[in-house]
Amino acid sequence: MASIFGHAVAAIAIGSSFSKPFKSIKFWLICIGCAVVPDLDVIGFNFGISYSSFWGHRGFSHSIVFALLLGIFFSLIFYYPLFKADYKKVILLILCFFLCTVSHSLLDALTTGGKGVALFSPFDNTRYFFPWKVIKVSPIGISKFFSQRGVNVLISELKWIGIPSLVYVIGIKLFRKKE
Repeated sequence: MASIFGHAVAAIAIGSSFSKPFKSIKFWLICIGCAVVPDLDVIGFNFGISYSSFWGHRGFSHSIVFALLLGIFFSLIFYYPLFKADYKKVILLILCFFLCTVSHSLLDALTTGGKGVALFSPFDNTRYFFPWKVIKVSPIGISKFFSQRGVNVLISELKWIGIPSLVYVIGIKLFRKKE
């Protein structure tokens, strides 16, 4: 998996695509939350859930269906009044939170470790990687992260997530100035 930092950076880049009325502390925290929630599946290891299980690490919680459901859920929970007032804004929020969540799975499919990502679960539980695996996989556990391996992960993420995200955010800002 990419680290929590890499996922958060991607979520911030995605959130920057949306207009100012959305950009509150709540909005940014939900974007980042959506990007990191899929990895809560690692607690399954403590309950004997195998990696390759439907509920295992990088299983259903890393699927496109899960990303859509989480986007709808967070929009409903945190922006319920908008559902009656401005349906178009709700659709944009769902889209943003969906993109933040699915970015997690797409980044994990670019990592050098694990058994792939069940992008199409529950319809197909096959685990997939992209043909190029460029992001060093982050170790599971805080103590393992604070090591040379963790530093290597952060350097890899800077190159493959941080810099592209920065270029994207700058591009969005330049595009908006032209409008």
